[in-house]
Amino acid sequence: MFEQLQDRLAATFAKLQGRARVTDADLEEALRDVRVALLEADVSFKVVRQLVATVRERAIGQQVVQSVTGAQQVVKIVHNALVEMLGGTAAPLARAERPPTVIALVGLQGSGKTTSAAKIANALRKQGRTPLLVAADVHRPAAIDQLEALGKQLAIPVRRVDVARVAEDAAAAVAAATAQGRDTVIIDTAGRLHIDEAMMSEVAAIVAATRPHEVLLVVDAMAGQDAVDAATAFHARIPLTGLVLAKVDSDTRGGAALSIRAATGIPVKLMGTGEKLDALDVFHPDRLAQRILGMGDIVTLVEKAQEVVDRKQAEEQARKMLEARFTLDDFYTQLQQIKKMGPLGDILKMIPGMGQMAAQLPSGPEAERELRRIEAIISSMTREERADPTVMNGSRRKRIAKGSGTQVSDVNQLLRQFEEMKKVMKQIGGMAKAGRLPYH
Repeated sequence: MFEQLQDRLAATFAKLQGRARVTDADLEEALRDVRVALLEADVSFKVVRQLVATVRERAIGQQVVQSVTGAQQVVKIVHNALVEMLGGTAAPLARAERPPTVIALVGLQGSGKTTSAAKIANALRKQGRTPLLVAADVHRPAAIDQLEALGKQLAIPVRRVDVARVAEDAAAAVAAATAQGRDTVIIDTAGRLHIDEAMMSEVAAIVAATRPHEVLLVVDAMAGQDAVDAATAFHARIPLTGLVLAKVDSDTRGGAALSIRAATGIPVKLMGTGEKLDALDVFHPDRLAQRILGMGDIVTLVEKAQEVVDRKQAEEQARKMLEARFTLDDFYTQLQQIKKMGPLGDILKMIPGMGQMAAQLPSGPEAERELRRIEAIISSMTREERADPTVMNGSRRKRIAKGSGTQVSDVNQLLRQFEEMKKVMKQIGGMAKAGRLPYH
């Protein structure tokens, strides 16, 4: 979502880094570029004006002008101002002292409430919680069926409510949750295409009847400043405790997502980063600010890796790589793990300095096809060939190409790349053993 903003800010700071010392004119030019970049990204004018004023004041106060490290200091000041604009620190979901914890999701129709309810239930289930989903969206066609299908996919029970007793049935579901061994109740409420009295009254009745510990407004990150307006209107009628940004993986400008916390005062707690049911991240202002400024996000990358990578297996593969014992079987295993972590381009963007490489890689369906092509080639090899690619002659390569639905040139290219990777890893391993790199 923030690629365009990242590119604009990266160009601004690269130009600033090229100056020996930062002058008053340099600072004003950089701030002007930052202001334009944020406005073009659809950040609200009021928020942009405040952020630029904050950066200017701090830059002057810290004597950035004429400083040898002025450029780095400006980046740091902008980073800190962005973090503050985004809310400062992560806001965790509340948890009741006595179960069940009740979470109500509200928002306009089409914002992504139903999918977000399932994603939150899935995330809590992975933490050892036992959620119950309540399908209280009785007005949108097939909304209840959709939630039941998602619940079945996750092996999480879903309880329906009657259209004439929405608030009462939701309260009954909360009352019965503990007896059913459920420590969390997630209620998916109805929305409308626009804010109206009927919707607000129904949601207010559900909130009054179930007394949720969290009332989360799900906003579509693609909605632009309309998302800010919706948040303001909902908060005027309902005691919102947090926001969920849905569809953050879209290719829209995304500035509303950046300014919604500053504009409404409501903390962003979660953000949906894809269509899959595990594509939900805790909203960390500092990490998002780092990614926007091209600094990467190593912490989130490590967390994603820990979810899908077996530690002992990873350590063994690392040893094999450094000792040049890495095989195509190991390479295939790593591809499977990378796929679980998400698109390769998104992963590279979390590594400092790798943003440009990520931009050059195929994305979306094209990237998926590339990974499937590599997997198909390796899968068409025999065990002997995967363990020792040097045994492959011309006839073997033709057989592999035919079996994988690719060309012999594709097989040759993969083998060349694999051998180059082994050479590089062998050199790194030699440096490690010589004491020039840490080796465990």
